[in-house]
Formats: sequence, C-alpha cells, structure tokens
Amino acid sequence: MSDAIAGKTVLVTGANRGLGQALVQQALERGAARVYAGSRGPSAAGDERIAPLTLDVTDAGHIRAAAEMVRSLDVLINNAGLWVPDDLSARGVLEQHLAVNLFGPLEVTQAFLPALRSSRGTLVNVISLAAVAAVPITPAYSVSKAAALSLTQSLRALLAGEGVSVHAALPGPIDTEMVRSLDIPKAPPADVARAILDGVERGDEEIFPDPMSLALADGWRASVVKEFERQNATMVQTTPVAA
Repeated sequence: MSDAIAGKTVLVTGANRGLGQALVQQALERGAARVYAGSRGPSAAGDERIAPLTLDVTDAGHIRAAAEMVRSLDVLINNAGLWVPDDLSARGVLEQHLAVNLFGPLEVTQAFLPALRSSRGTLVNVISLAAVAAVPITPAYSVSKAAALSLTQSLRALLAGEGVSVHAALPGPIDTEMVRSLDIPKAPPADVARAILDGVERGDEEIFPDPMSLALADGWRASVVKEFERQNATMVQTTPVAA
C-alpha cells in the first residue's frame, strides 16, 4: 500500500454514486484510515471507516459545517460535477455548470486548505478531457471544466511551496448515470477510480485514467503547453502578489 492513501484521512465529494462511490471504495482498499463521503443528501455507510458527510458543493453552509467537522485531512478529492447538454443559448445553464464544476471545488478547497497545509496533503480535482477539447453537444460543461483545469494549475503553483501536491484527473467518458444516454465507449467507474489513485501514488500532475485519455498522456506531458505551465509557475516565487 502506498503512503499516499494508506493510513490517511480522505474526503471525496459527489461520493454517493458513480465515480465518487468508486473512489471511496478504492481509498478503503488502499488502507485509508477514514473516508469522508460527501454528498448532497444523507447516505448510508457500509464500512466503519466511512463517515457520511452532507456536502452540497454549492452550499456555503454545508461547506463551512463540513470543514468544522473534519478537523484533519490528508487527501481532498473534488469529484462532484454537473453535466447537462446545452447549446450556450441559456446563460443560466452555463452559470449552473460554473457553480458546481468551478466554484464548488474552489470553495471546498479553500475551506479545507488549513487542514491540507497542516498535513502537507494532496488535492485531486476530477476534471475531464472536455477541459482540453470542447465537446460541442455540451459546451457549458466544457467551459466549466476548462476553467477548472486552469484553477488546478493555478493552485498547483500557489501551493507548491506549502507542501500540498495538486493533481488533475482528466478522464474521458465514464459509464455513470451522467452520460449513460450517450452512445459512445465508456470506461467502468471502478477502473477509472483505480487509475486516478494510481496516478496520485505515482505523483502524476495530470492523470489520464482510461483508454481514451491515456492516448493523450505522453503528448500532453511533452507538450509546449505543459512546459509553458511550468514556466508560468515560476512567477509565483519571483512576482509579489498584491494584498
């Protein structure tokens, strides 16, 4: 078992189904001491190490209460997400996606940063391949995930000096309720969850956890885009940030 998960306290948002549920199970299989399973409504725990946590990532009160309850944390996995087909004709749909897929992980992360700084812990944002190439049948989702990838890159640079490692999981379609209606190949949630935690244990900054995304992995890591991110990250150490 890797030190990344074994014996650690883990929090997973969107943990009541699909990939979130699979991530909870994978954390347990890897020896996590406690897994907080965050979801919008009450959920049952099948293992004494699971602590159900009411956590709607768009609800400031939920986030505040969760941070007060979870006093110590080693690994935060921002997995909760929203996917709704649209055509960018309704601003409200875009705002809904941004609330869940961008501001949700940002606000949850901010709430738990003191605990992650204390443990020199790990942050994992579950994003999507749609962050790097828009999916035209759901552009609001793509926009929100592209923003979430930029958020993750920014947090990685800002937190590097504080010992918090930051990872972006970039899966392709997963066989969950969210996209079950789409007639495209989909990866099993258990396989994706296993590959995400494998990537965390290896220390991969970007994790490509399924066959579709894995095809992009080598090109991404050797790309001018990745190198440009590294160059920009050095500015954190050399440029004063206004208060």
